[in-house]
Amino acid sequence: MYPEWVSTGSGLEEEFSARFNKVALLANRTSIKELSGGLTNRNFLIQTPTDKYVARVSSNSSSLLAIDRGSEFTNSTIAGNGGVGAKVLDYLPGEGLLLISYITGKTYGADDVAANLPRIATSLRNLHSLAPFDHEFNMFDTQKRYLKIVQEHGFRIPEGYLDYAPMVAQIKKAFEVLFEGLVPCNNDLLPGNFIDDGQKIWLIDYEYSGNNDACFEIGNVWAEAFLPLEALEELVTAYYGAYRPDKVARAWLWALVGKYGWSLWASIQDSVSEIDFDFWQWGIAKYDLARSEFTSDYFKKALVAVTSK
Repeated sequence: MYPEWVSTGSGLEEEFSARFNKVALLANRTSIKELSGGLTNRNFLIQTPTDKYVARVSSNSSSLLAIDRGSEFTNSTIAGNGGVGAKVLDYLPGEGLLLISYITGKTYGADDVAANLPRIATSLRNLHSLAPFDHEFNMFDTQKRYLKIVQEHGFRIPEGYLDYAPMVAQIKKAFEVLFEGLVPCNNDLLPGNFIDDGQKIWLIDYEYSGNNDACFEIGNVWAEAFLPLEALEELVTAYYGAYRPDKVARAWLWALVGKYGWSLWASIQDSVSEIDFDFWQWGIAKYDLARSEFTSDYFKKALVAVTSK
């Protein structure tokens, strides 16, 4: 997400000054730079004579995407106070603005994720041991809500999408066998949401955060970095302290459910987002991966492995 930026200058001051003027910490700002990376919000690096801050301004499409900005504030506060995420410094709910501390460090790419899986596992365990977040995030439920929105609004849907609903039902049933409860999760840990300060890896961006199965988080990290299966096995082993075939299968299946669900997220964004990005192609890439995995031999093996310790 940061520290790279996409634009600077007086135009941002003109556009956002009324909002930023309501935040005391930003009263004496000397510069504003728009950061890269946000697909449901805009992010700004704001400098004052004494400090740097990041302001997150939400877009108007959030309500359709299962994003609760109040929950984002609450959960970001829990993560920040727990030393896992950036500190929350201010929140203007009526303005869609969340002010957080700036973390100095390296923002990850996929190769960095692959090279730091044991350290990432430590950060995940730290997050998952915090106080519970204020609501549950369940991709089965989220995917159903997205599907209802897409159908009711007449948005585009990937060809043959509903053909895979029976496979999703199989996964859901298999998950019930060895369910171990929920933990506070970020639920959106793409590589750009890791920041390495040299001592630890911080986890940022709590838009989709909520209590969830830890294996959803693990599978999401692996899937968003497009890593091989061996990397998922390494991450699971580092997280649990031992090789766990049932957890590898569970994380892989959750990653598959995630790809299936996020492809509808992209369908919604394609129709409503104000951000200049090709959401449809992003979603089709997720969907194509999901289709190949639903029909793979590994899918059948994972359904068996996830029910056996």
